[in-house]
Amino acid sequence: MSRKPFLSIIVPVYNTEEYLPCCIDSILAQEFTDYELILVDDGSTDGSPALCDRYAASHEQIRCIHQANGGHTSARQAGTRASAGSYIAFVDSDDWISPHMYDRMSKAARETGADIVHCNMTAVMPHKEELRDAPFAPGFYDKAALEQQIYPQMIYEGTYFKFGIAPGLVNKIFRRGILEQYLFRIPYNIIVGEDGPVTYGCMLAASSVYFIDESYYYYRSNPDSLCHHMDSGRLAENHTMFETYGRIIDTVSHPAILRQLHYFYTYQSLLTFVPVFRAMLSQQGNFREAFLTECSHPCVREAFAAVPIREITGMHNRLYAFCIRHRLYGLFRMLLTH
Repeated sequence: MSRKPFLSIIVPVYNTEEYLPCCIDSILAQEFTDYELILVDDGSTDGSPALCDRYAASHEQIRCIHQANGGHTSARQAGTRASAGSYIAFVDSDDWISPHMYDRMSKAARETGADIVHCNMTAVMPHKEELRDAPFAPGFYDKAALEQQIYPQMIYEGTYFKFGIAPGLVNKIFRRGILEQYLFRIPYNIIVGEDGPVTYGCMLAASSVYFIDESYYYYRSNPDSLCHHMDSGRLAENHTMFETYGRIIDTVSHPAILRQLHYFYTYQSLLTFVPVFRAMLSQQGNFREAFLTECSHPCVREAFAAVPIREITGMHNRLYAFCIRHRLYGLFRMLLTH
């Protein structure tokens, strides 16, 4: 490893003792060797901190940071501050990667000068695996090609709801200067969806991007985990996320992105409105006031006014969207109970 590595790989770690060896071993098995690995123990309470220390003690390219629990974004920011690489990569501590991943991606970055290199990834579920690929031809895209071919479908590919480019950071490597413009602008209290503003901000700022048509990243997908944390605080998280997109993404220079964000906001709202308000039905509180307040949030109101209801998938979702657009509290409540 050179004194200043080409690539810094940052792994936030929080209570993933069961999966962490698989993750770290897959990084150590890389064909590419010009990297440093920074493990950020984010206040774990299981055996993860000791595992991180053992790996760091036995591998010179590994460093370990221990910090009080601050969340995924806090850990990524801490790792980035401590890193020295020209490019930055992230791996989640319960996932793993192909041994070819960073050799192929770093070679593309070095040969083309691309600010971002993107590969496909595979969702690993208990009984099957699913390829998650981008709907763009592989190869090098300069700024003109990004403007013409990528940005118009970057967030919303046109099928409700399918991303053009997945919002996750983990299947990409970023030139340091591009990443630092956006990573440090993300608030710590976004628990779900914190990757998107960084990824899309970097894509818009990039002079060039290289797409690789192979899957090198494997992530553990648990559909049940999508249902966690569905209380009123989840709606507040949505607000923070939407407002962060609005602060980071320049929709004036890229007006097509605003339309895509409207589709994303309706999708994200429908994911959370129904379980949150269904849970509210069994609790004390002013359901009507909470529903009307949520419908009046500027991002929610504008998105549901902009997106044609006929383009939303599923009859129930269309009915929910109609209620949200027109603030029909009674009908929305009735739909939740049927």
